[in-house]
Amino acid sequence: MSGGRFAALFLDMLAAERGAARNTLEAYRRDLEDYLAYLAEQGRGPIEADAATVRGFVVSLTERGLKASSAARRLSAVRQFHKFLYAEGYAPADPTAAVSTPKRGRVLPKILSVEEVDRLLRVAHEAAGRAEAEAGQRLHAARMACLLELLYATGLRVSELIALPRSAARARERFLVVRGKGAKERLVPLTAASLEAARAYLALLEAKGKSPGPWLFPADSASGHLTRQTFARDLKVTAAAAGIRSDKVSPHVLRHAFASHLLQNGADLRVVQELLGHSDISTTQIYTHVLDERLKSMVRDLHPLADG
Repeated sequence: MSGGRFAALFLDMLAAERGAARNTLEAYRRDLEDYLAYLAEQGRGPIEADAATVRGFVVSLTERGLKASSAARRLSAVRQFHKFLYAEGYAPADPTAAVSTPKRGRVLPKILSVEEVDRLLRVAHEAAGRAEAEAGQRLHAARMACLLELLYATGLRVSELIALPRSAARARERFLVVRGKGAKERLVPLTAASLEAARAYLALLEAKGKSPGPWLFPADSASGHLTRQTFARDLKVTAAAAGIRSDKVSPHVLRHAFASHLLQNGADLRVVQELLGHSDISTTQIYTHVLDERLKSMVRDLHPLADG
């Protein structure tokens, strides 16, 4: 039986047993046609392919300039194809079992500059301070200013931020006790600006006669507090007003900005790990590119033999 016939049987199985959509089937078809063409160049069919053959195919993908993510997707199709051949008794073994998936490069987080964060905060505070705005508009703007100040000051996860208790705005000390992932508690310092923004917002909230519920950011939602979707939407509006592309900004991007700007200014990676609530330092190490740049800068500026 030809390789094309085996591929057709595999695609029929995907459609019949797994209910694969047309687009999915077309993607598999293209990937398998590429693989079968490679096998033909090697003078082999899918039944004769071994682990070395499959590895050679992966190498050929890299040589053709495919990204690791695209190569991994193509290898996934080949894996499933060979598993099918083995499970159906067409092949004596699955040659992909001993082949590792191409490693994908770790994507660096999007980061806003200090100047861009300053613009976001300035626009939010200006909107909250407009005397001509009606009470509802001022409250909405003050909420955004408070959210931004707190997020940039603390690096909270968005889920932690929107569910802050109302008592957070009444803190006597400049810190919060936050319950994060796995119900783990951590201490998060506050800046004077974030505490002032929280108190100003709370004063407007209470002046408007909002119910004294438990949440600092109450909303008409299932949870009773602001949703992450609403915050993300409002943040993009504020970003546009600040002249920043909306696709560059999200609540999580501000968390990244918090961490990156701390490291740029000399903070220890372990301290940033604690502030972000990462249980494993490897999670925080996505920011090591910031440390690399700082170390290069230090060597350039401080080494006695560096070029002047």
